[in-house]
Amino acid sequence: MSNPALAVPRIMLPMQGTRTSDAARPIDDAAGRRSRRAGVTLFRNGFRPFFFGAGVWAVIAMAVRIAELSGYDVPVYAFHDPTLWHANAFLFGYGGAVVAGFALTAIPNWTGRLPIAGGPLAALFALWLAGRIALFMPQLPATVTMAIDVAFLPVLAGVAAREIIAGKNLRNIPVCLAIALLGTANIVLHLEALDVIPQERYGVRIGIAVLIGLMGLIGGRIVPSFTTNWLARHNKPRLAPTVAVVERLTHASTGAAFLLWIAFPYSPFAGAALLLASTAHAVRLYSWQGWRTLAEPLVLVLHAGYAWIPVGLFLLGTTILLDPAVSSTTLHALTVGAIGTMTLAVMTRATLGHTGRELRASAGTAVLYAAISASAVARVLAGFVPQFGIAFFATAGALWILAFGLFVAIYGPMHLQPRVGETS
Repeated sequence: MSNPALAVPRIMLPMQGTRTSDAARPIDDAAGRRSRRAGVTLFRNGFRPFFFGAGVWAVIAMAVRIAELSGYDVPVYAFHDPTLWHANAFLFGYGGAVVAGFALTAIPNWTGRLPIAGGPLAALFALWLAGRIALFMPQLPATVTMAIDVAFLPVLAGVAAREIIAGKNLRNIPVCLAIALLGTANIVLHLEALDVIPQERYGVRIGIAVLIGLMGLIGGRIVPSFTTNWLARHNKPRLAPTVAVVERLTHASTGAAFLLWIAFPYSPFAGAALLLASTAHAVRLYSWQGWRTLAEPLVLVLHAGYAWIPVGLFLLGTTILLDPAVSSTTLHALTVGAIGTMTLAVMTRATLGHTGRELRASAGTAVLYAAISASAVARVLAGFVPQFGIAFFATAGALWILAFGLFVAIYGPMHLQPRVGETS
């Protein structure tokens, strides 16, 4: 008998333009069971190694960053500029792992094809891991480090494209383009580190823009969907249908704002465009009525994570207009706030659903949600209250490690164990 708790994860990961019927297209049951039960448990589903790896890496990278900023000698950076290492670690290391886990879990639902599993999945994970290790080896030639680190995302984009094309599901090909663009941003960052191109932080800005764009695109599907589902299960009035003009304005204004910001990061036009995009996201978020889900952290956290997008865009746009010199300090509202919170929300929910567990946040999960939200607040305050900047930064780092440490402790065993009801 089917488990009704699994109905939500089946529609959890559709991209724009994907019909629910496409997202929920079932894989042949017998073949799917054989695929899931074959080989090492960690490599039976894409979300398992990559969500687990993302959580572990988030703790390691933040611990290294805190040590470096606390004055300890950290002779492990492959980059001469520790700030570039920090950006690479979180945008392309952590962010790349989460995107991989998301894509490799969603694509079988989109296409009806068997998931990438076993040896091919292990090889893909090893390629991601090699990039993380290479950036801890300053003795390697910089060009070798670059070659190892930048290989993962283009390969992932190619694998995703092959599966989507083979499954004749071309409406989801934009996800491949987004992964490829994220990989391009990483290449640009390395070229800046090598002084091949001027160090203008183009790679960082492109990386942030791609990840926030994905958050907006995916969030626009899953947040109202899960909210409506939860309200329906509790016999509450459902949300009104999304307003098409708001959706179009949100995506168009965000794309235009990020293009201006990438090319002209201190331009008043970029600042004004970011404020317009912030307003569009705020209107969109308000229409989802997140306050009605206070009783369920697993849903509420999606609203809280998405809220950091309009907040971050507002802070970035305002500082560009009023004091461009401090605009970079606002980026953590988008990175720690939006990316950190939204990815944790998706990873926890996906892990519960795809391992056959009840879609309900435990006390530990609620704590990790609170920790990542508080970490984002503290990190933003560190830039605006410089006299307490060190204290706020230390607090933000500790809360980040707490959030992801809890994720690894609570959800790591789920990644390493068979799905509920399956034997090893």
